[in-house]
Amino acid sequence: MTINELLKTLSKGGQLANVYLILGEADYLQRRLKAGFKNSVPAEEQTMNFASYDMDTVPLAVALDDAMAAPFFGERRVVCIDNPQFLTGETKKQKVDHDIDSLQTYLGSPMPSTVLVFFAPYEKLDGRKKVVKQLKKTATTIEIGNFSERDVRQFIGDQLKHDGYTMAPDALNELIQRTDADLTLMMSELPKLELFTLPAKEVQLSAVTGLVRQTLTQNVFDLVNRVLAKDTAGAVTLYRELLLAKEEPLRINAILQGQFRLLIQTKILAKQGYSQGKLASILKVHPYRIKLALQSHRKFKLTDLNRAYLGLFRVEQQMKSTAMEPEMLFSLFMTQFAAQVPA
Repeated sequence: MTINELLKTLSKGGQLANVYLILGEADYLQRRLKAGFKNSVPAEEQTMNFASYDMDTVPLAVALDDAMAAPFFGERRVVCIDNPQFLTGETKKQKVDHDIDSLQTYLGSPMPSTVLVFFAPYEKLDGRKKVVKQLKKTATTIEIGNFSERDVRQFIGDQLKHDGYTMAPDALNELIQRTDADLTLMMSELPKLELFTLPAKEVQLSAVTGLVRQTLTQNVFDLVNRVLAKDTAGAVTLYRELLLAKEEPLRINAILQGQFRLLIQTKILAKQGYSQGKLASILKVHPYRIKLALQSHRKFKLTDLNRAYLGLFRVEQQMKSTAMEPEMLFSLFMTQFAAQVPA
């Protein structure tokens, strides 16, 4: 089942499974699905027949006791389990002890009148664990990981239509670019954009450029292009702006290195015939970032990409071992990179 199918089932009051696993780090969709599950219980019954338990603070046994109880004057009980870290390979000790054996017993014979929902905000679970194997066998799994740009556009379009708004194509393109196609971030920006465009209810490009800040990753992407264009003045200016915005120098450098590494990997694998979707899967990167990398890597030589990556590695070492100002280190890197002629 896809997330759209589940959302439709929840909105129309359709038949639900007894156990669901919502896997992925898209916070907006986690919240939207939880609201949908809650609303699947009549409003007057929600106090008694809907509950949500955070496994960081509540023992699993408490949630399972609730799940095994019959609905109180209703047909359905919905129990949500948040942050089930015990399903992952995370070795950090949890503050609460959980009765995993009881969960396996429950999954073997779920309560027919209960919908038990695991909200797992993780990239993946530890498939070696018995409880994970049992859960995947029993539950209807909905993955809400990285969405394609097309999916993101669909979600935004649906939300705008629901709210009675429209958005100009160039405005939507700019919103996607400034947020790195991060659905959660885009949805958090929509209320501000909608309020600004009243009473016309038409979101134009000027609203997006005026109200939505670029993410650090997008700013770094612009910085990468200036570096590779050997635009020393432009690159140093943008780097200085990031420092003035209180971005940590080591973090800027790490994202810069990551972007160059991605360009190198994309260039090498694209030559071997890998598609955009396959690249996103292999490199475990958001499809939108792969799209931008594919658009960029053809403009630059592999030797330049390698030199920039190694140069930034040296900058990182100097940041950690000398007292020189980060802006000066970056300026020296740019001067050397722009002046060097590849062999």
